[in-house]
Amino acid sequence: MAVVALVGIMFATGNTTPHLGIDLKGGTSITAQAAPPPGKPASAVNSTSLNETVAILNKRFNAFGVSEAQVQTEGSKNIVVTLPAGTDPTTAEEQITKSAVMYFRPVIATAFSGTAPAAAPTPTASGSATATPSATATGSTVATAPSSAATPTAAKTQGDAVTGDLKAASTASATAAGTPSAAATVAPSTPAAPPAAGTATIAGSQQGSPPSDIATQFNNLDCSKAAQRKDYQLSETGNTVACSSDGSAGWIKYALGPVAVPGTDISNASAGLSQQTGQWQVDLGFNGSGNAKFGKVTTQLSGNSAKPPTNQFAIVLDGAVVSAPSVNTPILGGQAQITGNFDQKSANDLATVLNAGAIPLTLTLPDVTTVSPELGGSQLTAGMVSGAIGLALVVLYSLLYYRGLGLVAIAGLMVSAALTYSLMCLLGAGIQFTLNLPAVCGAIVAIGITADSFVVYFERIRDELRHGTSLRPAVQRAWPKARRTILVADFVSFLAAAVLYFFTVGKVQGFAFTLGLTTLLDVVVIFLFTKPLITLLARRRFFADGHPMSGLDPKRLGVRPPLRGGRRPLPAAPKEA
Repeated sequence: MAVVALVGIMFATGNTTPHLGIDLKGGTSITAQAAPPPGKPASAVNSTSLNETVAILNKRFNAFGVSEAQVQTEGSKNIVVTLPAGTDPTTAEEQITKSAVMYFRPVIATAFSGTAPAAAPTPTASGSATATPSATATGSTVATAPSSAATPTAAKTQGDAVTGDLKAASTASATAAGTPSAAATVAPSTPAAPPAAGTATIAGSQQGSPPSDIATQFNNLDCSKAAQRKDYQLSETGNTVACSSDGSAGWIKYALGPVAVPGTDISNASAGLSQQTGQWQVDLGFNGSGNAKFGKVTTQLSGNSAKPPTNQFAIVLDGAVVSAPSVNTPILGGQAQITGNFDQKSANDLATVLNAGAIPLTLTLPDVTTVSPELGGSQLTAGMVSGAIGLALVVLYSLLYYRGLGLVAIAGLMVSAALTYSLMCLLGAGIQFTLNLPAVCGAIVAIGITADSFVVYFERIRDELRHGTSLRPAVQRAWPKARRTILVADFVSFLAAAVLYFFTVGKVQGFAFTLGLTTLLDVVVIFLFTKPLITLLARRRFFADGHPMSGLDPKRLGVRPPLRGGRRPLPAAPKEA
């Protein structure tokens, strides 16, 4: 059933071939040049920061340790990333250049920036014009505002009051705006018509008033110009500006307060399907410090008349606003979700980047080239031929020595091969498992491990028969002893594979992963296939009567035929002289 299920899934999903590694199929080589981040001296590029960057990139590309991406330093400023063929170069470049610095900042003011679309969207809770991921929280404690435009507020706003709650030394005064309402969001209305192209701020569409220290920067910011869409998050304790991450329906700029929760307080991030909407989302968990900070800021924001933008906080990733949800009630559970226009790939990519952490350097990509295979397809052929020769020798030996029982060993090897191949294909699609030459070597070694388990069980059965036990009792008595030996041997093999996996990198991990996988499959095959099959065959006269071709012939075992239902009588003691 397991074999049929795995093979069926393999064909149903179209993943019928494993992912081949660089040494078998070729790949892509990306050279990244390191530079100090904004505001840092040139000395920030050193061996420590380079090694830290290599470790982070290894986590991003080798999240499961088996995708065979190779990341290494070259000289004093370069990092070379070598990826197997089949890896999307564009995605790889994004994973390399994305620094993954995330902040949670309160929103003070928002406005359209640059050329607005004909149907001007509103800079509300979604954080950008349309289709931008928005953050929610368990228990529906965070809600996004309507997609239509909210009533524009005047220059007087509570934005500075929000900033003052989070930072006592606020540079702007707080004034009231609007009357508190029991509703979670404000009533929608239609924004004013957009002005001519190139206007930085559209009259009538701005919400809130930026603090005096960044007012000029906010008013002059034009997010529609690529040169101005840069990371302005130079200080965690000061006010700043940012652009929305999606300009497909018009750019939106934000005036933001000091950092309320840094991204370093995120304990974990994972991609999954929302139970409510069925859409992909990124689930965030905070550590103890982050939980307290997140609860504090959402409590403060939810008390600001529940009116955007004073009840919004922006999720800023690498200087761009990913989303800016409204907070209607405090969020004290320490769990949040970024939801919206995600597919599985984009959600997984964001979760991977957040889990790996922030890169301490700025990376540019001066060279992206396609590389030829290191060993080529001929080496794959050589590996397959060597595996076939090894398998053929094991089959031949099993038939010559164990005869009928050898057929059981062959059937077990076929089942193990089907399980291994189907899992390799499915893991290639699921966790980017890459089959390289060391992994092929691990699969060949697995032939010996599986055959060894059969030998242990068969010899235990033959030992019982030599002691005069009939076949059916011999099968049952031999199993506990054989089982213990097999489990100990497989445990030692799996332990060796685990040590190699956790204390090595690159191709050796591929060997260790394959060795560990096949060792676990050996336990599955011996317990769920070999033992039940031999139990069934023991009821057949061909094996029970010790046919010469069964492999259980008493003459070949050096004993007389056993007494049915019992043991042979013990030989008489020698007479004394």
